[in-house]
Amino acid sequence: MNNHVHTPDYQNISAQEIEKFSQHAHEWWDEQGSLKTLHQINPTRMAWIEQYVDLNNAKTVDIGCGGGILSESLAKAGARVTGLDMALDSIEVARAHAGTEQLSIDYQVTTAEAWAQAHPAEYEVVTCMELLEHVPDPASVIHAAAELLMPNGMVFFSTINRNPKAWALTIGAAEYLLKWIPKGTHQYDTFIKPSELSAMARQSGLEVVALSGVGYQPWQSKTHPFVVTKDASVNYMMACRKVK
Repeated sequence: MNNHVHTPDYQNISAQEIEKFSQHAHEWWDEQGSLKTLHQINPTRMAWIEQYVDLNNAKTVDIGCGGGILSESLAKAGARVTGLDMALDSIEVARAHAGTEQLSIDYQVTTAEAWAQAHPAEYEVVTCMELLEHVPDPASVIHAAAELLMPNGMVFFSTINRNPKAWALTIGAAEYLLKWIPKGTHQYDTFIKPSELSAMARQSGLEVVALSGVGYQPWQSKTHPFVVTKDASVNYMMACRKVK
């Protein structure tokens, strides 16, 4: 642990959300378990990220890293990775798994805001996948991501659009009908429209570089059924560059 991190008085965290993911911490690396979709979508995200940045030796921070699925892929691509998460159980799983994979990843139990305060403008790449819809103040996380970046650095967000179709597919179907993910994983009112995300990004000194949807096409591949699409009506990813 880094003992020099000064956590701000304001904690942009939801104890309920942390507890929710802590309950499934033991399943992070079970590719057939309740977090299976994160494993399936990970290669799609990685390929998309690598279109915009060279990860080799890039100083990278993964905000909301959970058990380290994306963090490990970033490290295997050559990045020097720090993973941040407030769920201690998940971080312990991430540290243990990185050890078995002989990967050097610096995992920290802290918030993006606290880490940005201690490490401003230190990173070339920031990733923040499937986190914004789980925090009380997503704009605060976006601002922290911008603070962490060097000028011209890149940040990659993924989240869920807010509309009836998104509710039907991510909550109605994925949680209740198909049971792909645990019930209660998402709350509709925390979903974020791309226009809202891009506005928050611009307010933090970020320029939107790319917006892509993520589609589910099981007929393509059983192991990698998620593909990048132009349809951002449900799941989507946004790449932004720090302009100042």
